[in-house]
Amino acid sequence: MAQCVQSVQEFIQDSFVPMVAVLCSEDAEKVTRKNNLNFAELLRPFCRLTSEGHIRDPNNQVQPVKNLRISVNNVVTRPTPGSGALSPAQRRLLSEVVSSCQPSEGGVANVITAGDYDLNFTATTPWFETYRENFLQSMPASDHEFLNHYLACLLVVSSSEAVPVEQFLKLSQEQHRIQHSGDYTNPKWFIPNTLKYYVLLHDMSEGDEQRADAVYEDMKQRYSAQGCYLLKVNSRTVTAGADEQIPDPWSQYLHKNNIHSQDLYEEPAPAAANSVTVENNVSTAEVDWHDSEEKDGVANSLDNHPLQLDTPSDPGSLDTLRVMTSEPKKGTGGPVGAAMNHGACLTLNDHDRIRQFIQEFTFRGLLPHIEKNIRQLNDQLVSRKGLSRSLFSATKKWFGGGKVPEKSISELKSTSGLLYPPEAPELQIRKMADLCFLVQHYELAYSCYHTAKKDFLSDQAMLYAAGALEMAAVSAFLQAGAPRPYPAHYMDTAIQTYRDVCKNMVLAERCALVSAEVLKSQGKYSDAATLLIKMTSEDSDLRSALLLEQAAHCFINMRNPMARKFAFHMILAGHRFSKAGQKRHALRCYCQAMQVYKGKGWSLAEDHINFTIGRQSFTLRQPENAVSAFRQILTNDSQQTATQQGAFLREYLYVYKSVTGGGEVGLPLLPLPCIHSSATRVYFGHERRLAEGEKQAATHVSLDQEYDQDLAAMWCHLEEQVVATANRGVVPATFQPTQCCLNSQTDNLRFPLAVVEEPIIVEVTFQNPLKVPLVLSELSLLWSFTAKDFSQLQDEPAGEPTGEPLTNDKEALAPGMKQTDDVIATEVIPEFHMSPEETKVARLKLLPHLTGQLNILGVAYNLATLPSGETAHCTEGQQTAESLVVRGRQDLEIRGPRLNHTKEDKTLIRHGPDRRLEPTITPAMPLMEVFFLQFPTALLCGEIRKAYVEFCNVSCVDLCGLRVASTHPNFFTFGGAATTPLTPLSPTTAENCSAYKTVATPPGAQPNSPADVMLVSAADFGQASGVVEIPVEGGTLRPGESTQLPLWLRGPDQEGVHEINFLFYYESAQKGGKISHRVLRHTVFICASRSLSVRATACRSNIPPVESKVEETNGSMLVFIDVENINMSEAGVREFHIVQVSSSSRSWRLHKCINPAKDKDCKLTSRERAKLCFRATQCKPHQATSDAVDKYTFADLNLGNERIISSTTPCGDFFFRCCQTSESRREDKPAAGAFSHSRSQGALPAGGITSLVKKCNELDLNIIVLWKAYVVEDNKQLILEGQLHVALQTIGKEACSLSQKEEAQEMVLLKFKSELPPPVIQPSVEQLSHLIKTNLHYPETYSHPFVQESLCVVPVTLTLSNSSLAQVDVIIDLRHKSTSPESLEVHSSFTWLGQTQYKLQLKAQEVMCLALRACFLHTGVYNLSTLRVFAKPADQGTMCETSQQLASPALIIINSA
Repeated sequence: MAQCVQSVQEFIQDSFVPMVAVLCSEDAEKVTRKNNLNFAELLRPFCRLTSEGHIRDPNNQVQPVKNLRISVNNVVTRPTPGSGALSPAQRRLLSEVVSSCQPSEGGVANVITAGDYDLNFTATTPWFETYRENFLQSMPASDHEFLNHYLACLLVVSSSEAVPVEQFLKLSQEQHRIQHSGDYTNPKWFIPNTLKYYVLLHDMSEGDEQRADAVYEDMKQRYSAQGCYLLKVNSRTVTAGADEQIPDPWSQYLHKNNIHSQDLYEEPAPAAANSVTVENNVSTAEVDWHDSEEKDGVANSLDNHPLQLDTPSDPGSLDTLRVMTSEPKKGTGGPVGAAMNHGACLTLNDHDRIRQFIQEFTFRGLLPHIEKNIRQLNDQLVSRKGLSRSLFSATKKWFGGGKVPEKSISELKSTSGLLYPPEAPELQIRKMADLCFLVQHYELAYSCYHTAKKDFLSDQAMLYAAGALEMAAVSAFLQAGAPRPYPAHYMDTAIQTYRDVCKNMVLAERCALVSAEVLKSQGKYSDAATLLIKMTSEDSDLRSALLLEQAAHCFINMRNPMARKFAFHMILAGHRFSKAGQKRHALRCYCQAMQVYKGKGWSLAEDHINFTIGRQSFTLRQPENAVSAFRQILTNDSQQTATQQGAFLREYLYVYKSVTGGGEVGLPLLPLPCIHSSATRVYFGHERRLAEGEKQAATHVSLDQEYDQDLAAMWCHLEEQVVATANRGVVPATFQPTQCCLNSQTDNLRFPLAVVEEPIIVEVTFQNPLKVPLVLSELSLLWSFTAKDFSQLQDEPAGEPTGEPLTNDKEALAPGMKQTDDVIATEVIPEFHMSPEETKVARLKLLPHLTGQLNILGVAYNLATLPSGETAHCTEGQQTAESLVVRGRQDLEIRGPRLNHTKEDKTLIRHGPDRRLEPTITPAMPLMEVFFLQFPTALLCGEIRKAYVEFCNVSCVDLCGLRVASTHPNFFTFGGAATTPLTPLSPTTAENCSAYKTVATPPGAQPNSPADVMLVSAADFGQASGVVEIPVEGGTLRPGESTQLPLWLRGPDQEGVHEINFLFYYESAQKGGKISHRVLRHTVFICASRSLSVRATACRSNIPPVESKVEETNGSMLVFIDVENINMSEAGVREFHIVQVSSSSRSWRLHKCINPAKDKDCKLTSRERAKLCFRATQCKPHQATSDAVDKYTFADLNLGNERIISSTTPCGDFFFRCCQTSESRREDKPAAGAFSHSRSQGALPAGGITSLVKKCNELDLNIIVLWKAYVVEDNKQLILEGQLHVALQTIGKEACSLSQKEEAQEMVLLKFKSELPPPVIQPSVEQLSHLIKTNLHYPETYSHPFVQESLCVVPVTLTLSNSSLAQVDVIIDLRHKSTSPESLEVHSSFTWLGQTQYKLQLKAQEVMCLALRACFLHTGVYNLSTLRVFAKPADQGTMCETSQQLASPALIIINSA
C-alpha cells in the first residue's frame, strides 16, 4: 500500500471513536448561525483532546486514554438502508471526494529502481485516504455491534430563552422519545441510560451575562456540576474586528459536508414523511443539512446510479465519444459555500472556551459514564461465570432471553444467522468489549471479544461472530507491548464471512481496509496485496479501483519490488477507475503503468495503454497528450491486425483534427508515415533528358542509379586528372570533387553548391509501418532561404545577407498560396498513395530564382486514410471517414557521421555536420548536354567505328575549356587538325564508307613493291596524360549553340563486356565564380567479340650487305607474321581480309613483302591461319637527325587494291594510344628491379655489359595489321574494318596482339619478407652471341675440272657486322671441325687455306669484309659454316667472350667441269 499520513494505530483509533448526539433549541441554533455553522459543526475542529484522560477498569486499575477524539453529530431520525450496502447518495459522496482529490502538480515524486526499471510515481495516495475516512464515517449503524452507536446526547439551549430549564426538559423528553418509543430505527443508542449533558449557550454580543451565570448556577443544582456547562461564544462583532485575521479551522471539515449536502438537495426527499418535527422547531431541511456526512442517506435505486457507464461506443471510433466533464464539483455549489467565512463572531478566546468545553464534557461526563457502564457490564459477566452453561441458558429462556428462530426474521439474508434481543448476554459482552475498545482498554476488549466470539460461533450467529473476530484481531494488534501476535486468520475469517455468508460488502470492505493497513505496517505486503485483490468485485468499480491501486503499491514496496505486477494491477485499477467515471485517476494509473511496459517488447500491451491514455486524455480535454499517445501507437512496430490499426489511425486523425481545428500558427508534427531521414538523397541539376530519335543522351548522374563507393572514387580520380591538366598539371588546393547527388555515403561536411535556375530534387524515403493504406496529398518541401549576393568582389567571398530569412510555412499551411514562388518555386505532389507496409520514395523539387543560402527543413502534407466498406457502415460514418484529413509536417533531421579524429571524439560520441540539405545557391553557370549518334553497343576486338558527338550549351552563359577524360583513353579519339583527314561530317554517309583515309593503288603495282613511307611526330596525336581537349571551333560554345564532332572508336583488345567511362569537363567563360568548373559523366558498355589473333617474330636476315641496296646497308630483318581467325561467328562474321600491314618505329620500317603467296588479299574464314613474311630495314640515316628523334616512320604495305594511310586519324591515333598504354605498363612493372640494379651498377661493370648486350637484341618495331570483316546482318552484307597492334621488342622473341597472355606470364608473386641483394646480373650466352652478325658470300655452285687440277680453291668473303654500340674484339678461328649430326650428312673434306686465325677489332656499327679461300678435293655439297667467331666487348675480361651464332648452313655445290 501507499504511504499514509497517519500511522496504523492513529488510523484505527480515529476510525472507531465515541459517538455523541446533539439536540439544539431554535434560539441556540440562531446563536451558532451567526458563524455560518450549526452547533455540531462548531465543535468539530476541537473534538480531539489535547490532554490525556484516565479511567479505572473493573479491577480498579488506572488506564490512560491518549489522543482521544469524539464524534459530535446532529440527531437524524430518517431511516437508512441496511448495513450491507451504501445508499446512492453515499456512493456519490465517495465518488466525488475521490474525484476532488487529485495529485498535486508539483508534488514530490518517488523514484524506485526495480531491476531494469526506474519508476517515477507519487508515494502517497491522498484520494485513497480521503475515501477510506469518508467510507468509515458514512457506514450505517448496525445491530450486531455498538461502535457507532450514540453514547451521550448534548442538549443545547440558548441563555436568551425565557425559561431555559423548560427548554432543557423538552429536549430531554424529545431524546427519550426518540430512543425509547420504538417509532424510530435511527439513530441507534449504545445503552438505554444515555448520558444527557446540558449545555447553556450564551451569546456574549447580545445576552445578559449575569442572567446566564444565574441560570447556570440553577442548572448545577438540578443536573450537578458534572452534567452541565455554560459555553460563552460570539465575543466578537463582525464590524468591530474586521481587520483582525482569525484562523478558520472549520473549512477542512466542512468542504466534504458541502459536497454531500449538495447531493442531498439534488435528491428527492422522501424522508420528510418519516421525520418528526421536534419541539424546538428544527426543520427537516435543517436537520438534513446539518447532519454529518456519516449519517446522511437518501433512499434511491441503484439503477439510477449517476456513474453508470453509457452503452459502450464503437471501440474503433472516437467520433461519437462524448466529452464528459469530470471536473469535481466545487463546494460553492451548496447553500454554504466553502468560500464563506466561518466563525466570524468568534475570537481566539472563544476557540479556547470551546476546546475547554469539549475537555470538560469528556473528562467529567463522557469518560465517567463509560467507566460506570463498563463496571456494570463486568459485574454481569462475573456473575455469569459462576453459573453453569446449561443453567445460564435456562435462565435466559426463562427471562425471555432466548434467540428468535432464523426463519421468522425478515432480514434473513443480511444476518445469515440468529438475531439477539438487546438484553441478550452475548450482546452485553460485545457491548462491554466495544466500550473498552473506545477508551483504549484493548486487553480487556480483546478478552471480551474473544469470549463473545466463542458464544456467537456456538450459536452459528455468523454476522455477530464475524464482528467479534474482526475487533478481536484489531484489539490484539493494538495492545501495548504486543503480548500476542496479530491473528491475521481472524481477519480472513471475518472478511470471508461478511462477504460470502452475510453478503455484506460494506463490513467486509471495512475489515479489509483495517487488516491491509495492519499487514502493511508489519511489512507483509504480499499478504496485504492478496487481501486487497480478493476484495475487488463487480458491485463497486470505485472500491475495486482503489483497492487494486493499493495492491499495486504493495507490490512495488516489497523488499524485492515486483515492477511488472505493479504495472499490471495499475492497469486493472485504471480500467476500474474508468468504469467508475474517475477519468483523471484512470489516466494517472495508465501513465504510471506505462513506465514498466514501455520499450520492453510488450507491443500489444503498449498499444492498449497508449490507446487508453489517448482516449482518457481526449475526454479530459488534454488533446496534446492524446495526440502524443496515439502517435506512439502508430509509430511503434505494431503487431495489431489491420482492422485495429485502421481504428487507431481514425481515432488519431479525429483527435488530431480536433486539436488543430482552432487555427494553428504553425504546422504540427505528424507521426505517419515514417521518414528515413538518413536515406534522403539530394540531386542538383536537371533530370536526364531522354533520347531524341537516334540521339543517345549522356547518362550523367540520376537518382535512379545506386551509389557505389568504388565508382565514386574512380570519377573523383578522373576529375582530378582533368582538373590538373586544365591547371598546368597541378590540382588546386581548393579542389573539391563534383557531387551531383548527395546521400548518406557521400562527404556532406561542406555546404553543397547549387546553381540558380537549376532545380534541386530531394528524394525522401517514406515508410508506412501500418497494415492499412495511407493517402498523402499536397506533398511539398518546407524550406528557409536567406538571399545573398555573390557577385561582389573576391574579398567578400561569402556574400552578405541581403534580407531576412524567408520561409514557406504559410504556403504549406494553405497550399493554395503562391507568395514565395518568385524566390523559390516549390513543387507540390497532389496525390501520394502508400500501400500497407510499403516503403516508397517521393521526389520533391525546388527551383531557386535567387542566390543565397537555402535550408531544407522538412515536408508538409495532408494525411488521410482510404474510406473502406468496413469502416463506413452508414452514410454519416462514411462522410466522417472521408473527412478525416489533417495537415501537418515532418522535419528532415539528418545526423552526420561520427567523429573519430581527436581523443575526445573517440571517448565521447560526437557527430559531425551533415549539410546535404543546406545548399548554397550560386550565380548562373554554363550547362552542357552531350548526345551520341551512331554509337555502337558491340564491337569486334580492334574494330574501328566512326560515331558523332553533339555538344549543346543549354544555359545562358558562355562555355569553354571543353575536355574529356576516360578510364579507357585508347578506346576513342577525336582526331586533330593536323591528323584528321577531310571526311564528310554528316551522319548519313554510306554504311560501307571506310573510316580510314585511303589512297588507290597504282594500276601496275607489284605485290612485292616497297612500302610507302611517312614521317610523323607523336606530339601531333594528343597528350600522353589521357585527357583530351575536344576540338571545338573557336574554343567556346555560346548560349544555345551546339556543335557536332566525329568520334572514332576502337573495340577493346580483350573480349567481354567493358564498362567505359567518359568525364566531360567544361568551364564558364566568366572566371572567379564559386564553382570553378562543371563535369558531365557518361558510361557506356561495349561488348567486344573476338576477331583475329596476330603473332609476330623477327630474326636477322642472311643477305650479305654487299648485295643489298644502298639504303639497306645498315642491316635488314625478317618479320614473320602469323594471323589466325579466332572469331566464333558470334557477330555473323563470314570472313576476314588482311588488307594491309603497316609498321611504325623510330628506327625500323617494313621494306617489302616477301610472302610467296600469289593472291594479294589474304582471306581467313573461321579458325583459319595465315603466315606472312616481310623484310624490315633500318631507317635511312637522314631520317634519324636530331630534329626527328621523336618522329615515327610509318611504312604501309597494302595487300589489297587501296592503301590506308596509317599515319593519319584514326589509325595513327589508336596506334599511339595503344603504344602509350603498353609502354606505361612496361615501365610500371620492372620499376622495383630497376632500383636494385642501378645500385649494383656502379660496383660491378657487368651491368653495363647487360645494357649493351640488350641493345644489340632490341628491336623497336610496331606492326599494325589492318583488316576488313564481312558480316551478314538482316540479309545485308556489312563491311567492318579494324586494326591490331603487335610490338616487336626483342629479336627472336614472339610478340602477340592478345595482351592478357603476356600479363599472365608476367604475374609476380607477393613477397612478404625482404630478400638478399640481387646477384650481379650477367648477360646470358644467348644475348652475347648476337654481338656480331656474320655473313658468308660465295657462289652457290662452282665447277672445277678436277681432272686437270686436283685442288679446287673457291674465294669466300666473310662479312662481319658489329651490332652493338661499342668496340668489339673478334677472333676468327678457321680450324674448327664440326661434329654435329647436321654437318655429318654432307662432305666435310675441305679446308681453309691461308691464315687459320684472325684477331680483329670492330668499331660501333662497323661492317668489315674478310677474304678467305676454301680448298676442295672432290665434288659434292659442302657446308662452309665451319668457322668459329668469338667476340667480346673491348676492355672486358675473357669471361665475356662468347662464340657468335652463325647464320643458317652455308651450302656450296662443287661440280666437275
